[in-house]
Amino acid sequence: MDHLVSLVSGTGSYAPEKVMTNADLESVVETSDAWIRERTGIGERRIAAPDQATSDLAVLAGRKALEMAGLTGADLDGIIVATTTPDMPFPSTACLVQRDLGARGAFAFDLNAVCSGFVYALKVADSMIKSGAARKILVVGAEVMSRYLDWEDRTTCVLFGDGAGALLLSASTDPGVRGIGQMALHADGAGWEMIHVPAGGSRLPATTEAVDQKLTKIRMKGAETFKMAVRTIESSIREVLAMENLTPTDIDWVVPHQANGRILSAVAQRLGISEERFCLNIERYGNTSAASIPVALDEAVRSGRISRGDRVMITAFGAGVTWGSGLLTWELDRFSPEGSK
Repeated sequence: MDHLVSLVSGTGSYAPEKVMTNADLESVVETSDAWIRERTGIGERRIAAPDQATSDLAVLAGRKALEMAGLTGADLDGIIVATTTPDMPFPSTACLVQRDLGARGAFAFDLNAVCSGFVYALKVADSMIKSGAARKILVVGAEVMSRYLDWEDRTTCVLFGDGAGALLLSASTDPGVRGIGQMALHADGAGWEMIHVPAGGSRLPATTEAVDQKLTKIRMKGAETFKMAVRTIESSIREVLAMENLTPTDIDWVVPHQANGRILSAVAQRLGISEERFCLNIERYGNTSAASIPVALDEAVRSGRISRGDRVMITAFGAGVTWGSGLLTWELDRFSPEGSK
């Protein structure tokens, strides 16, 4: 079998039309624009329309990635959707995306590692391509986090937003292509209470009582989460760099999970990397969980910041707790309106 490498051949993203600013939140919960910006770096976030589900956002992002790659859904071997806010308990959101993209027959499944979900999903897709199990896989991170927010809890409702991003991975036998490089994934289930939704699963179903007690909403221990996020993101980036025999100065761009502006500033300082090399959009979108990395990556590609040959580090920390990083060598030419392959 030929030596296979997986590379990104298309990117896409979608953000709902409704914008909720910090000023809007001031009329919903006791907070202020200054308080939110100082603690999170967030200025606004997008909120899905009442008739929009996670699969709807995922399909719109996926179509853009396919268009950039010059492909259609019929060309796909598989679809992986990283999400913690599926349309329903089952079937998978990925099956609904498969239906709407016309990818009949392609495998489709969801992956839940919460905010680290996209990094995990990319590793799974990369492994499948390198093993020869598939040649073209659409990897989507999509979330409608607003449905899980307690709008009376200012420590969480100000943080999250809705959105979707997608990458199209394709197999290559070109010996000069590096594509997806080393990746490091980790988890520590002992920290599950740091960020969780108590009810809605088999342990505690979403009964009327559970809903009334807001047990179907996000709960988070902010201070503990902050400290562990900074530590684990830095360590996983250094782990990947060591596997690639690189140093932080060799990285052209860092595309991180957009969790909190202060977390990302601390990571940049500890790594000795200028924040100018971080692709950030948290000010406009907030924390979109598994969608944040592919959305930020798509924006960086379409704006021309990322181009062929650039080394791009992706990194995330999420509930579980989970974390991980990975190195991508960008193989697409600078994006143009006509697309790039």
